[in-house]
Amino acid sequence: MILSRLGTLVARMLGRARRSDAAGAPMATGSDTSAVWLVVGLGNPGPAYAGHRHNVGYLVVDELASRMGSALRAHKSGRAEVVEGRLGAPGADAPRVVLVRARCYMNESGGPVKALASFYKVAPDHVVAVHDELDLPFGRLRVKLGGGDNGHNGLRSMRSSLGTGDFHRVRVGIGRPPGRQEVSDFVLSNFSTAERKELPFQVYDAADAVESLVTHGLAETQQRFNS
Repeated sequence: MILSRLGTLVARMLGRARRSDAAGAPMATGSDTSAVWLVVGLGNPGPAYAGHRHNVGYLVVDELASRMGSALRAHKSGRAEVVEGRLGAPGADAPRVVLVRARCYMNESGGPVKALASFYKVAPDHVVAVHDELDLPFGRLRVKLGGGDNGHNGLRSMRSSLGTGDFHRVRVGIGRPPGRQEVSDFVLSNFSTAERKELPFQVYDAADAVESLVTHGLAETQQRFNS
């Protein structure tokens, strides 16, 4: 099991504290709580891939679903698992969010995302892709709007299906492969023993970044997390 009980307990405590701090901050004036956000955790389905670096987006969406108090369930399209709810401080005017995990391989993610964006009437600038990022060291993350694919097949598929790359990205650092290891082998392998000890904190930080993005907007989120 990737997240040890002790690591999960500590991370939950820290996560609650961070969310409590965020709840005390004023809502960004440009935030529209009536609009629906589509938060897509990129990864590959099935237990064989569950612990891979490439699947960190799945882990973040799982954490967000836990915060909502709901489980992901099959969407009527049959190509994705979703959960609908609100993210933010209890009692606040929190935005509506649909969490998504595609039931297809990474390089086919765009089709289900496009179908769900149409179903929920979500514009590309309210789509958030949570994905692994080779160009960031493990333990770091960045949030941005738009940009290139950087060789990431999930982002490439989303760009192709949505017809634009102007969607938000929460980039979760996994670092570069050591030595001469192929990138494909690296991303499709499990986190190291040392990384697994820190992984709960990284997942919680990334989930906090998603919450901040949909409640407080991009500028404030970048200021908090792009350091």
